[in-house]
Amino acid sequence: MSEEVLFKVIIIGDPTVGKTSFVHRYVNYSFRRDYKMTIGVDFALKVIRWSDKCNIKLQLWDIAGQERFTSMTRVYYKDAHACIVMFDLTQKNTFQNAVRWKKDLDSKCALADGSAVPCLLLANKCDLPHREVEQGEIEEMCKEHDFLGWSETSVKDYNMIEESMNFLVEEMMAKHAEMEGFSESHPQGGGPIRHLSKDDESTEVSNRCSC
Repeated sequence: MSEEVLFKVIIIGDPTVGKTSFVHRYVNYSFRRDYKMTIGVDFALKVIRWSDKCNIKLQLWDIAGQERFTSMTRVYYKDAHACIVMFDLTQKNTFQNAVRWKKDLDSKCALADGSAVPCLLLANKCDLPHREVEQGEIEEMCKEHDFLGWSETSVKDYNMIEESMNFLVEEMMAKHAEMEGFSESHPQGGGPIRHLSKDDESTEVSNRCSC
């Protein structure tokens, strides 16, 4: 009999950075150019066949970035197993605000064993030529604020979407094994997080911050 594991993943960040598009791309493999503001929170579900003995249900919570909804974040964060903080490479202020989102999460939510919720930093819209955030700045923020890792992504081009989520799922399965004694949590292999650039599309960076 197969085991079924349920994970709640929250996606947070400023408005217009691409959170909703990211979820649609990952779950439905579709990209919509028209922007529709998320009101409160949207939900999506994806089932992954992890192994012959294990299915994973991913419950994705796409949380609105507008300030008027921040009073509700404690409710939205509750029981999260992992988090994605997303920012827009073409808007420096969304990068700076990523720290605020991470601190908000850490102050309101923790795993059942009291440890911090694993958090991945995604730098979206790497397909656009204009950028206001350099790779060194992202690496520094990742280390300083204890992110699990980071990657550049393009929702439009489906660039590093699957790989980033595989990496996060592997981390959740490892934590699940640690907390539940689940011995069949063999990762299917998303590989190390890579970050892509116009100069070198296979530049490999650390898949974990060396804090």
